[in-house]
Amino acid sequence: MTVTLADVAARAGVSSATVSRVLNGNYPVADGTRTRVLRAVDELQYVVNGPASALAAATSDLVGILVNDVADPFFGIVASAVQSEMGGEGAMGAGQKLAVVCNTGGSPERELTYLTLLRRQRAAAVVLTGSAVEETAHSTALTDRLRHLAASGTRIVLCGRPPLAPRNGTGEEPALADDGIVTLAFDNRGGSHRLTAHLLTLGHRRIGYVTGPAERSTTRHRLEGHRRALGEQAPEALAEAERLTVHGGAYDRSAGYDGALELLRRAPDLTAVLAANDTVALGVCAALRDRGLRIPEDVSVGGFDDLPFAADASPALTTVRLPLYEAGARAGRLALGLETPPPGDVATVRAELMVRASTAPPAPR
Repeated sequence: MTVTLADVAARAGVSSATVSRVLNGNYPVADGTRTRVLRAVDELQYVVNGPASALAAATSDLVGILVNDVADPFFGIVASAVQSEMGGEGAMGAGQKLAVVCNTGGSPERELTYLTLLRRQRAAAVVLTGSAVEETAHSTALTDRLRHLAASGTRIVLCGRPPLAPRNGTGEEPALADDGIVTLAFDNRGGSHRLTAHLLTLGHRRIGYVTGPAERSTTRHRLEGHRRALGEQAPEALAEAERLTVHGGAYDRSAGYDGALELLRRAPDLTAVLAANDTVALGVCAALRDRGLRIPEDVSVGGFDDLPFAADASPALTTVRLPLYEAGARAGRLALGLETPPPGDVATVRAELMVRASTAPPAPR
């Protein structure tokens, strides 16, 4: 059944004229009223400018790229690569799209709001980058919005995210192929496993770990890969893993700095520290140097992502390389319909271990 402007007005407890003013933005409306109207629009999945059925085959030239932090090199590289695919002459007129980068600031609510706005604009495609928020209510709302977008003709690509849970369950199962939602998932578990295995092979057993935000899927997957490697190669180290893990920081330098200091407080004799990403690793290195420790002679350090500065750090950072630009470009082609989706609409982007000067065997003690 088609949702009308009157339905939204009734849900929000305002007049149809007020709803129109909020959606058109052409007349002052009180903040509280605007909030009620937009909430009703989201809850009813109202589509501006006509019923959804009339828009199913009428998408615009707009492509939305959702990022957590446009200033973070990780997201900047991916967004740049997606956008690079928008200006070419694609098959069947798919080229020359307008790519709009939507910066969520890591806010789940803002992510949902952008998806609603992109649906109103009849976006031709939406690319969501980076990790997903692992919270049931948000996951349900996100899945609902993405499937409504896909049903109205918008191509959806998840780049660096796990697949959506299928309609008939939850967990790590692939998304249903009939959703038309394509996933390019990064191998965060495998990459973290290889990095930890590298340190264990060098002889490290007291390995600290500084995680990222607790609610993010990337944080959990990378920590799981780390713990799996410990369990396979050094069960005695796994027994101490929780004590040597600092949880819940941001993906930034200050989290790495504070996390390293906390690890040194807990275990002054640790011989290595792994970080949630390369930016966190820079903070770890700074804290170690401020405490008079040498890298890697006293403490080895490893990161994740292989951002451009990693090879130029001093010492050069051992890390896990994700092919961010290549993955972003592929996401762009998939968003334009210029590349055939992978089997089952899900592909895993492999991570590669980059061994550099920041890791070495532990010094005899």
